[in-house]
Amino acid sequence: MSELTRRMFAQSAMAGAAMAPYAAAKPLAPLTPGIKISMQVGEDVSDADLQWIQQMGIEYLNVQTGKGRGTYDNFMAIKQKVERAGLKVWNISNNDNRNIEEITLGLPGRDAKIEWLKQYIRDTGKAGIGYITYAHMANGIWSSERGKTRAGASARTFNVKTAKGFWNGKTYEGPLTHGRKYSKEELWDAYTYFIKQIAPVCEEAGVRFGIHPDDPPVPELGGIPRHIFGNYDGYMKALEIANSPAVGVCLCCGTWMEGGKAWTGKDVYEAVRGFAKTGKLWKIHFRNVTAPGPEFVETYIDNGYTDMYKLMKTLVEVDFRGNLIADHVPEMATGRHASWSYSIGYIRGLHQAALTEKGKS
Repeated sequence: MSELTRRMFAQSAMAGAAMAPYAAAKPLAPLTPGIKISMQVGEDVSDADLQWIQQMGIEYLNVQTGKGRGTYDNFMAIKQKVERAGLKVWNISNNDNRNIEEITLGLPGRDAKIEWLKQYIRDTGKAGIGYITYAHMANGIWSSERGKTRAGASARTFNVKTAKGFWNGKTYEGPLTHGRKYSKEELWDAYTYFIKQIAPVCEEAGVRFGIHPDDPPVPELGGIPRHIFGNYDGYMKALEIANSPAVGVCLCCGTWMEGGKAWTGKDVYEAVRGFAKTGKLWKIHFRNVTAPGPEFVETYIDNGYTDMYKLMKTLVEVDFRGNLIADHVPEMATGRHASWSYSIGYIRGLHQAALTEKGKS
């Protein structure tokens, strides 16, 4: 028996032992009909901004917390603040709860990271929040120097020759970000070890665990393959391994467009239809880019290569019932309120038009 095989058996045994004490799964709360168009905010969102969000016709918030703030008490404080304003929390994110290199690569310290994430999930469910987003990148989100999009707006760019990875205060660069190349088999083993422990906790807590695509979904960056959540077939295999009603998809449509069909295996419309058939498509990041890789610029929702009305109609046709956010919005000259109002208004207009068209068909 090889050393790698022995290690795999040991890891499987440890994962099985870790799962043993979990309580029976709670039924996941059914998603009510309709797309929940939502706004992203920080936990320090002001009362004036909460009013502005309501004035745009938004009901749900996706809230970002700071380092060390991913606790039950803080979740409850955020939820109570939001609900006092007449809004609802869809999920609460923290940069520590995703893109964890120790977990993705099976590095020392991963068991402690897994235990921390389990508690984060339990606290989320205890707070009455039924969803979190997770991402499984080992060396961050890769970008090149800031560039410009329409009329000089500052925007994220990517060029495969100049990009570096960034996440949670760390920078990843060079041909090998972790000192060597990793094999696809190693990453599948690490994912399996992880998800077999996390899935039962999600079920027990009644929390949906939506996994974000690798951004960008280049086949390999820094010696790390992006074959699990960088293409459609990898996603489907990962969902099969999880074998859990609580593990599903957060489809960042902009990330999917960055890869295009050449890298992801399906265009964004096909991906929506395919993931919707699993019953596990729970969140959409609704944004546009100028072109599929190896080079792109994030741009305004109406200024990229994807037909966003066709995308919205696809979501309506598949009866998507999850959460939909604007994301990575280029700032306008007069500031954040203008840029986000533009994107949210555009999204709401597309949604209403798609509903009207469906009603006439």
